[in-house]
Amino acid sequence: MVNEERALLFSVGEDTLLGVLHPGHESATKGVLIVVGGPQYRIGSHRQFVLLARFLAARGIPVLRFDYRGMGDATGASRDFEHIADDIAAALAAFRAAVPGLREWVLWGLCDAAAAALLCAWRQPAISGLVLLNPWVRTEEGLAKAYLTHYYARRLFERAFWRDVLAGQIKPLAALRGMLDTAWRALAPRAAQPAAQSPAASPRLLPLPVRIAEGWQRFSGPILLILSGDDLTAAEFRDVAEHLPQWRGLLAQRRVRVRELPAANHTFARQEWRDQVALWTAEWIERLP
Repeated sequence: MVNEERALLFSVGEDTLLGVLHPGHESATKGVLIVVGGPQYRIGSHRQFVLLARFLAARGIPVLRFDYRGMGDATGASRDFEHIADDIAAALAAFRAAVPGLREWVLWGLCDAAAAALLCAWRQPAISGLVLLNPWVRTEEGLAKAYLTHYYARRLFERAFWRDVLAGQIKPLAALRGMLDTAWRALAPRAAQPAAQSPAASPRLLPLPVRIAEGWQRFSGPILLILSGDDLTAAEFRDVAEHLPQWRGLLAQRRVRVRELPAANHTFARQEWRDQVALWTAEWIERLP
């Protein structure tokens, strides 16, 4: 039955992870694994992951959402998105065992969960597609640029900003100076970096946006990219995709579908935004070959 949600327990080494399975239709061959961005657990901001899973399952698409190690009801030490590849692999294995009819899986991730999906999806042949929302590609330099070109530029045209300036609550020149200082600090270490520490010496030393681009290139399946309009993380991603050589042409690939929600914030806090994301996700999955 579509609505028979149930818990799954599975392991990574000596640690126990917990997931909630939304079975979908018994004839389904594609499932969705929701990868959680941190620090949060399998419910998601504004219950987004619960609502998404139930929406997809009602359309017959099986879904598993889970806590990776160190988060929610999972045991183990806390970890960041760059160290959850084993957790994702274990969740896929548990999903496969619980719903034997599935043959392919889509990873769905918001923010650093989208980054985690891109870092590991190409290593898992059973993963046939990716749904990526506001992918995390943050660097200090990228954040400074996003603030300068998106946040402060937009704020200059807002009435509330000038009201706060006149009231003495905001000192715009001091704030701008701070952002320029941040950008300078981000650039200076790169220029002073010794040859022995060159990023080319080790993949782990490559900047995150470059490693994410490499994961995108190595993954050969279709990608649905959803970007918010009112979000610094999405603004950083757009800047990276537009200006970094390693990203040249990636968003224009035929296998990539880009959707934009101009008014949405980072976590799609309003019901109308969450509903739109869920509908785009379902329609995209249903059209997969």
